Amino acid sequence: MGGLLAELGKKLAERWLTLLVLPGALYLAALVTAATLGHAHPFDERLMTTRLDQWTVPYGTGRAAVLLTTFLLGSAAAGVAAQALAAVVERLWLAEGWGSWPSPLRQAAARLTRRRRSRWSRAVKGYHQAREDAAAALARARLEEDPVSGVPGRAAPPSGLDAARRRLRHIGTEEPERPTWMGDRMQAVATRLDRELDLDLATVWPYLWLTVPETVRAEITAARETLGRATTLAGWGLLYAAVGALWWPGLLIAAVVFGTGWRRARTAVDAYAALVEATVRLRTAALAGDLGLEHTGPLSPATGKAVTDLLRHRGPVP
Repeated sequence: MGGLLAELGKKLAERWLTLLVLPGALYLAALVTAATLGHAHPFDERLMTTRLDQWTVPYGTGRAAVLLTTFLLGSAAAGVAAQALAAVVERLWLAEGWGSWPSPLRQAAARLTRRRRSRWSRAVKGYHQAREDAAAALARARLEEDPVSGVPGRAAPPSGLDAARRRLRHIGTEEPERPTWMGDRMQAVATRLDRELDLDLATVWPYLWLTVPETVRAEITAARETLGRATTLAGWGLLYAAVGALWWPGLLIAAVVFGTGWRRARTAVDAYAALVEATVRLRTAALAGDLGLEHTGPLSPATGKAVTDLLRHRGPVP
């Protein structure tokens, strides 16, 4: 037991050092640089060197220990602040339950949602038009085929169908219901499962999570942790905005860090949503069997509804 506790303490110390202290130390160094140089002398190396020389005057052991402890605690506090901001950023990006947000945020989210729906409608029309153009181009190419060799008389013109599909996916995979792409990417999973399988994701998912193999849980957990790291990076970006208030190059750092976190979060949300949907489609039939429901063949809306109703304690509907 002693060895287990020692190993556990070692791992916790490593995570504390990696996740909080090291990024926090870098942030404090940037903050000190900002406070020293300011906007007037953003790249004054001589000023920074002079200030460092003043700080490196030999101190007594006790004072040095106090300064080191203060620096470590400040670094850890900065890390905790970044994680707190990350939780806020994640809530805003995923926008789950945005209808219950405070009034100014709720109104802004409603406007963004309406704007995204308008863009979606235009993109859908463009996609259908591109499909019609592609079909017409293919038909013309077939009409111009040589009757003997079957070779088209001229190449079919590009249809732009791929570009229209990319524009549509850039807005969302389903009609927008939330003000952000990331939120809609997660909502799209529940929307499709409800429409195609009559299955309520929020009801079924906890039971699926308990019954899927460990390898599946590991993949989903890894994707979720990747999202968490991305939002934490965005939280650091927000903290660096305070550096930018004192030292204008800090604004560039903040923009780069926040933008990197946002880009990584989009990728992570896409992967996480895909894994969740794949797990539901592949494992719900096995869950139905575990619950004592009869099921054969591909997963059907009848099975999805039966599983959902049973887990809602209403009993399966005939």
